[in-house]
Amino acid sequence: MAAKFHLVPIGTVHKKNGRSWIEINQKYAPGLLGLSGFSHIDVLFWFHENDTPEARNITQVHPRGDQKNPLTGVFATHAPVRPNLIGSTRCRILSIINQVIEIKEIDARNNTPVLDIKCYIPSAGSDKDVLVPDWVQETKR
Repeated sequence: MAAKFHLVPIGTVHKKNGRSWIEINQKYAPGLLGLSGFSHIDVLFWFHENDTPEARNITQVHPRGDQKNPLTGVFATHAPVRPNLIGSTRCRILSIINQVIEIKEIDARNNTPVLDIKCYIPSAGSDKDVLVPDWVQETKR
């Protein structure tokens, strides 16, 4: 089944002078109601700088661009090249003022389109006995 989806950015990532924030489009700003009660959000974004037919056809990479890491399928990595260029990251909220969410940091580039934001609820994803390959090194946020 060949289905197509129409995605509309709800906002944009901005980075400047060591600050990171997400500016939500005015149309979607009412969706921020209640978000200030959370410390973290999960941000879904579009790897817009990799949106080429070539990048969408890459199915294996060396994770983190390191040739020492084993060749791995993109679905087993966070690589920015993949059939659908959707990225996902968790961010700490510093403040929410009007339609701007200031965050501690984000692993997306300046001007990256934001597809969705979800509040982070720890009990909704607190899996036990998580297994990861040796090449994965936890990074602190």
